[in-house]
Amino acid sequence: MLFYQPDTGYRYNSDSLFLYDFISSFKPRGRMLDVGAGSGVVGLLVARDNPRVELEAVEVQDTFVFLANKNAEVNKIDYTLHQRDFLDYEDEKGYDYIVSNPPFYHEGASRSDDVMIHTARYNVHLPIQKFVTKAASLLRSQGHFIFCYDAQQFGLLCAALDNAFLRVVDVQFVHSKRDRKASIVLIHARKNSKSLMKVWPPFFAFEGDVYSPEAAAIYTKARTHTLRCQI
Repeated sequence: MLFYQPDTGYRYNSDSLFLYDFISSFKPRGRMLDVGAGSGVVGLLVARDNPRVELEAVEVQDTFVFLANKNAEVNKIDYTLHQRDFLDYEDEKGYDYIVSNPPFYHEGASRSDDVMIHTARYNVHLPIQKFVTKAASLLRSQGHFIFCYDAQQFGLLCAALDNAFLRVVDVQFVHSKRDRKASIVLIHARKNSKSLMKVWPPFFAFEGDVYSPEAAAIYTKARTHTLRCQI
């Protein structure tokens, strides 16, 4: 797939591709909302591989709205994009799946002065409890909420999800290498579920200086090609 991305500022990275693969493992179908879509990579890849998905997205930044719509067009994927803040978004039908690579860095992290990067990366723009509570309100009963987040905040996430009646049913920690701490966590939660949590084997992105076989397989499966452009 071909993806237009901004020449400068925030661009998708391996987190988005690992999340896409995690989402696809559940064979999604029905109405799906991609929250904070950026250039559209997560939702569009999932929709490409899962034709029974009815894809919508919400994104607030003008540049990404333009790029996500362009990427849907060039890849011939049906796409409805709502330009607004996720916390202000309303829907009466309910979604079967909500997916997201949200802004998850906390305020204590090293921060960027670039407005696009700051909005896309830092959770001051989408605080944890507001994020998960809003997702819960838009999900149908037994609906799926699948997203990635900063692994250091996993405890806070579990508490917030429980407060919103979302049960974590699958979790996988992602490490850059075997001797490194987890950097992100992939989470699958369900609304009103009573299932116990399944902790998947850890995912390692690299073996030495090369991609692990698991990571390499995801890149091969995604088949993404990027064109940087000035907006």
